[in-house]
Amino acid sequence: MTAAGLWTIGLALAYTVWLVVGGRIMVRRKETGKGGFFVGGRSFGPWTVAFCITGLFSGSSYIAIVELSYRTGISAVWYGVAETVQIILIALLLVKPLREKLVVTVTGIIGDRFGRGAKGIGSVITGLTFPMYSVATTIAFASALHVVTDLSLPLSVAATALVLLAFLSGGGMRSVGFSQTMNVIMIGLMFLVGVWTVVSSPGFGGADGLVAYAGERPEMFDLSEAGLSLIVAWFGTFIINVPLAQAAFQMSMSARTPEDGQKGLYRAAVLGIPLILLGVLIGVASALVVPGAGLPLVAIPEYIVGAVPPWAAGLFFVGLWACALGWAGPCQFSGATSLGRDLGSALNPRATERQLVRYTRVALVGLTVVMVVFALLRTEQSAWWNIMAWTLRNGATLAPVLAAFFWPLATRSAALTAMLAGFGVGMGWYALSGFHPSEFFLGIHPVWVGMCANLLGMVVVTLLQARWRWTAPGTSRQRGVTALIVAAVLVCLVAAAWTLLTGYGLTGLIIGAAMIAVFTAAVYLTEGTDPAQTADDAVIATANQPHHS
Repeated sequence: MTAAGLWTIGLALAYTVWLVVGGRIMVRRKETGKGGFFVGGRSFGPWTVAFCITGLFSGSSYIAIVELSYRTGISAVWYGVAETVQIILIALLLVKPLREKLVVTVTGIIGDRFGRGAKGIGSVITGLTFPMYSVATTIAFASALHVVTDLSLPLSVAATALVLLAFLSGGGMRSVGFSQTMNVIMIGLMFLVGVWTVVSSPGFGGADGLVAYAGERPEMFDLSEAGLSLIVAWFGTFIINVPLAQAAFQMSMSARTPEDGQKGLYRAAVLGIPLILLGVLIGVASALVVPGAGLPLVAIPEYIVGAVPPWAAGLFFVGLWACALGWAGPCQFSGATSLGRDLGSALNPRATERQLVRYTRVALVGLTVVMVVFALLRTEQSAWWNIMAWTLRNGATLAPVLAAFFWPLATRSAALTAMLAGFGVGMGWYALSGFHPSEFFLGIHPVWVGMCANLLGMVVVTLLQARWRWTAPGTSRQRGVTALIVAAVLVCLVAAAWTLLTGYGLTGLIIGAAMIAVFTAAVYLTEGTDPAQTADDAVIATANQPHHS
């Protein structure tokens, strides 16, 4: 084991012990009242929310950007910009409406609107996809640990899963708040070491510096090098993910007030900017110093070890550990909340808060096992796990969430159909693609296919099943007709320029936009005529209480 490996192991163990022990001490100092386990008693201030969101999004963005910028140069910065846009949109559009309904999870939204069956299916799908997100990000630290200690990647991921279980099972969301604050502090130390690394090697000036490298490899300093299709896909994915960002909802809903939740999100967007820029610098510098590596997440630790003293390299790698925990911790907890709280209440509607907490702790153990199994199955490609998770979760839950917010006419049968159709079609399309992380069947990303099937199932079954009529002439009808025209134009565009759009990777995005326009048209052009619908809405309104949401 190298000197950097010894420093990494020692610092990581000390930091991990502090997360587990310190978190439990901090939790015991505070009373845990109703909802304390799931939303921290709604006691978080704006800075706690900011640290939670920064650890969640900026940590994962940093890992993704470092890997991307090794291959595509500074154009990877658009990934960070897209995720920052997502944070701002959540703050602007969703924090106050969700707080008014006392929402905790996306699956809770679905269950309140469409009943126990939809809640149960959504909970299982959502719960099982979160360990996929956790594995994807944890691979970064596992790769660094592999370089400096020769420990296997699956073993490193398994160790992460056990650590997550240790500090999450004790205090729930309050443990998340404490650990995320500590993670941001550690990420800040990593930032300082990263700046030192780039300044030391390769530096900015000189024959071997970044300025000279820009002359030799100008494409690495081209903001469009990643390609229009990939950049558009980043923005499209993050914007679509706004109503589905369950872990972020759970954190922002833990704030004292909606305003504190919004302030925390805005502050997180600002705190993430320097980390995004550092990720680009580290990735480009690694490409210069350690060129041609097949796995960027292995090349980057090699670069760090060769540029700074062992203790500094160890500190940097523990910062990567904090990034991994900052994403994986909330993902595991949010997934367990869906499986424990939401699935538990779907199966046992009379469950008490104490029982739901117990169910969630059991779910945490189950998801720890699932995360380890995922690590054993496939550890070498973080992108693969992200694609699988996006496809399954977004393909199943997008339409029910949108309908819960915007379409009172939507039926429970339509929601169930939409969830199963999106899940099945998305998975089937990825199977046709050979489960490849970047090459897809007909050049269309499976997440777009899954979401289109999800939206189509919701629209078709609702229109066939519900009693409805056209909305009266006015603003709603005008908006609906406009949405239909937009959908028709987009479909014609795809038909006329299929080859060109596929070449740029835009076909799936445009088809997805057309299907969203169709859903929007259905919302604006239809209204219910069945008096029973009014009674059903009253039942739904009654269900929107803290215990069920």
